[in-house]
Amino acid sequence: MSQDPVAAESRWDLTPPDLLSALPPIVLASASPRRQELLARLGLSFEVRPADVDEAAAMAAGGEPVGVAVALARAKAQAVAEQRSEALVLAADTIVVADRRLLGKPVDAAEARRMLALLRERTHLVVTGVALVGPGGIWEESASTRVRMRAYREREVEASIARGDPFDKAGAYAIQDPILRPVRRIEGCRCNVIGLPLAMVAVGLAALGVTISAGALSALPEECRACFAQAGLLQ
Repeated sequence: MSQDPVAAESRWDLTPPDLLSALPPIVLASASPRRQELLARLGLSFEVRPADVDEAAAMAAGGEPVGVAVALARAKAQAVAEQRSEALVLAADTIVVADRRLLGKPVDAAEARRMLALLRERTHLVVTGVALVGPGGIWEESASTRVRMRAYREREVEASIARGDPFDKAGAYAIQDPILRPVRRIEGCRCNVIGLPLAMVAVGLAALGVTISAGALSALPEECRACFAQAGLLQ
């Protein structure tokens, strides 16, 4: 990839926020409880309406990781926006990249084993595309984080599969998994690895006229503060 793995790219087509007569309701186009928990940190009211988009087909078609992730996020946001044209719809898609292969969610235990074996004791890239679609326009961006995995054992992988942990997660793991603890270290945004680069979302919301309150910013956990400061949202 030519892009700096810890950098982000932005694309937008916006109506200036001061032209918006009222802030629209926010809709999260995701069933992921992890994304819902992260978005709640911003102190905003939002609805949840998962998008019906064929992620597997897009992943199978391949392509440049950032482009695939952003295109999937955009497709999810637009699918929900077609039903809720008055709302500001937020969607995200996370892809794990290893050996130039795009890893989504494993479909079965065998694929989960292959993914975790591929990632074991190696560094890979986690790419999340974010899209906001609403009355004020469209805003898109991507974030990437380098992740180094530890040397977990085969029996730990089998126990994770038996618990059902890998099956709704890109790359078959969760950085916050307290049992497998698969990650040794990261370079970049931890929330991005979980599935929603929160500081980036706050920047996009601000571009579309939604401001995060000072109270919500002050209550952010330590793991978020560096990213928000880097984005210019915290002093």
